[in-house]
Amino acid sequence: GTGGKVADIPLEAIGSEFENLDIFPARTNTEFVEVVNRGYVKMRVWERGAGITLACGTGACATVVAGVLEGRVDRECVVELPGGPLEIHWREADNKIIMTGPAEMVFSGSAILN
Repeated sequence: GTGGKVADIPLEAIGSEFENLDIFPARTNTEFVEVVNRGYVKMRVWERGAGITLACGTGACATVVAGVLEGRVDRECVVELPGGPLEIHWREADNKIIMTGPAEMVFSGSAILN
């Protein structure tokens, strides 16, 4: 549908359903997107094998490309994710996508290998 708020989507309940649909034999990532305006969208992500994640750069890039092709967003667009904003620029001159955004440490650990 259209017009909904991405924050209202019960991602915990439906993410794995999308991931495991029979039409995706290798499973799939799913991006849920709310277009706020032509230069700003909000996005939440369900990644196959990982579940809910804070961000997905390839998903953000794909979201902007799809939005441009659908006439909903501009080639320069901010994608707001739970992990922070990503600035996406799909350059018309050379058809390249440039992503700019923060890299944040969210976990640290160690393992003993035999």
